[in-house]
Amino acid sequence: MLHRVFRESGRYLAALVLTVGAASAGAGLFDDDEARKAILDLRERVDAVRTASEARIAQEGRRLNEDNAQLRKGMLELQNQIETLRAELAKLRGQDEQLQREIVELQRRQKEMTQGVEERLRQFEPTKVVVDGIEFVADPSERRDFEAALATFRRGAFPAAQTAFFDFLKRFPQSGYAPTALFWLGNAQYANRDYRDAITNFRALLSRAPDHFRAPEAMLSIANCQIELKETKAARKTLEDLLKIHPKSEAAPAAKERLSHLK
Repeated sequence: MLHRVFRESGRYLAALVLTVGAASAGAGLFDDDEARKAILDLRERVDAVRTASEARIAQEGRRLNEDNAQLRKGMLELQNQIETLRAELAKLRGQDEQLQREIVELQRRQKEMTQGVEERLRQFEPTKVVVDGIEFVADPSERRDFEAALATFRRGAFPAAQTAFFDFLKRFPQSGYAPTALFWLGNAQYANRDYRDAITNFRALLSRAPDHFRAPEAMLSIANCQIELKETKAARKTLEDLLKIHPKSEAAPAAKERLSHLK
């Protein structure tokens, strides 16, 4: 805009200068007063044009300054908006990271809870166990009570072990642990010198599971109880049956040794 004002003012001033020049060239045609009056008039017109041009230039300059100020203000506001958006974006990113951490933590807790529930459920679910070479399914309570009774026996607390195995067989008469429990009950009773009850339980084992892993030992224990009771004839018969039925068992050498002393 200012360039256009400068161009228009320049053209107008140039025209006035040419007019003044022409007037000066033709001054000889007029008298001095008229020429002086024309020159003064031209000068006034040139001054008026210059003043108007300067006023327009000043006005355009002020308008441009105002436009520049408004533009700077707009740019500053835009920059502020950009910074605000950046801050909000950083905040959202931080919230997203926090949310991701919370999700991971919740997943971890859910996994732990699931595992905990599964472990607690397994405590009440029947499981397969193998005792004395026999595999069977047992409830957790069966396994717990049997192992507790056996641990009592191994500590040498034979009266307590006798009670524990007796109670176990009473609660779980059909348990897969029952034959082995009868064997250890008989041993606890033998240790407590309750020989007749011991013989009863060893025979219960043989009647219930004649091919049981503990059967040869049960027969040897019956013979030992009979020897303690001075029932020599019965003891000899038991040992002979053991050697006949289980000749290759680990109990066979001990049976031969005892039998030799009875003869």
